[in-house]
Amino acid sequence: MWQSYSNGLLIAAGLIIALGAQNAFVLAQSLRREHHLPVALLCIVCDALLVAAGVFGLAAVLTQSPLLLGVARWGGAAFLLWYGAQALLRALRPQGLQSEQAHTPKSLRTVMLAALAVTLLNPHVYLDTVLLIGSLGAQQSVPGAYALGAASASMIWFLTLALGAAWLAPWLSRPATWRLIDLGVAAMMFSIAWQLLRNGAAT
Repeated sequence: MWQSYSNGLLIAAGLIIALGAQNAFVLAQSLRREHHLPVALLCIVCDALLVAAGVFGLAAVLTQSPLLLGVARWGGAAFLLWYGAQALLRALRPQGLQSEQAHTPKSLRTVMLAALAVTLLNPHVYLDTVLLIGSLGAQQSVPGAYALGAASASMIWFLTLALGAAWLAPWLSRPATWRLIDLGVAAMMFSIAWQLLRNGAAT
């Protein structure tokens, strides 16, 4: 159970903690103290629903097909290796997370709609959260614990951004910080890819 939970936590953390529009949006709202907690909660709920859909939906399909399970295992390992390599490349050319936004919405409705757009209109959220996290979760001994771990990573990250924005902003704007983050992400991805490949070779 704890292995599945930690795998979900580490994989989701590696995908969530990256330079991107969603993180920049949450950070900007948090620095302005403008509906930042509802925005963080919305991101957490969306991630949890997408993870659950991927893990339990794909798990039901993959467990009935050894061929698809094998494709998911080797394809997931290949993606993790590729993602780890990309993180290493980013570490060589780090950039800081910028919090400036050209448009500053004021009402809760406007802010929440913008947060939904940033979260759900990004095609990578479906590739990463639903397909990748879901297919990897289908291979865990306890898929529910894996999904909980992935949701925990989202909750920890977005609440940290929302509640600690003023303290985090100077650090997240430094390229050196993102170099360390990307090196950690690469290490996590390579480790989990090795675990998948080892399990695949053993079956």
